[in-house]
Amino acid sequence: MAQKLSSRELRRKTKQIRHAIDGTRRRIINLKFIRTAQFPYRAPSTPKGIDPHPTESKTGSSFQTSWARRTPARTIRMLFSEFPMRPIVQFFAKPAMIGVETLSDIPEYQPVIFVANHHSHIDTPLLITSLPLRWRKKLVVGAAADYFFSTRITGALSALFIGAIPIERKKITRKSSDDIAELIDKGWSFMVFPEGGRSPDGWGQPFRGGAAYLSLRCKVPIIPIHLTGTGAILRKGKNLPKRSETTINFGKPIWPIDGEKSRSLAKRVEISVAQLADETSSNWWESKKRLYEKETPTLHGPQASSWRRAWDLSHLKRQQENNRLWPKI
Repeated sequence: MAQKLSSRELRRKTKQIRHAIDGTRRRIINLKFIRTAQFPYRAPSTPKGIDPHPTESKTGSSFQTSWARRTPARTIRMLFSEFPMRPIVQFFAKPAMIGVETLSDIPEYQPVIFVANHHSHIDTPLLITSLPLRWRKKLVVGAAADYFFSTRITGALSALFIGAIPIERKKITRKSSDDIAELIDKGWSFMVFPEGGRSPDGWGQPFRGGAAYLSLRCKVPIIPIHLTGTGAILRKGKNLPKRSETTINFGKPIWPIDGEKSRSLAKRVEISVAQLADETSSNWWESKKRLYEKETPTLHGPQASSWRRAWDLSHLKRQQENNRLWPKI
């Protein structure tokens, strides 16, 4: 049998139920107020007949990176590049550097544009840890806006640890080029991979003209660089890295010529990177002879089927492994 409640307990229970009902009613009223509230509790509505103002995206090419160029972020980035970035790069890449002494001819505080071929995600940390300190202090890296800045988390990490700034791969907008040019004018050096993405099969892709345009606009030199061996570490489509020997070949600075078009300068840069690739795979003398005779092999590989391109690439690698230090006499 149910126990009979006293009048006092009955009043207490009734009071608790009433309080619970009142609390539920207040929550319903608050939710309804929030749902129907207008300005200033929520953004003002757009009047009928007027197109709404487009909302500005906070990711992609609109990601703000100015905070990553302030002293605290730069200090964190410099420390991160020494540890753990440098030991990891040394473990996987074991880089050998050629021609780095050519950079000593550049004035001390001269900003430059570093241009390199692109085969792997390790290309960026490899170059960052290999550049002289005077440029690493003020260096920004052009990164694909749709890949590295697709979310606010990946964008913040890219900007903080490698100094990345977002760049559209399909087209360079006027705002993007103006922002980069302003940084170069303020003494920041710029590093970019003009192919627009990693190589899909080990051969290079055509260079785009963004770096040449900035060089002509800001009157700064371009440093051509060729990277060899990074595709074996973490090529496109792979998730697990492997160890491989790599070579970084620095070319002589390429200064823009007054009246020169960006397409002509971009072609000069691509030929210079191709000559550095030829030098790495053969030797300095043979590559210079082919450059003089305008027979430098292109970075793009043969226009043939995939198996032929793969065969020619393996032949090039065997040639590089057996390269001679001195020319034939």
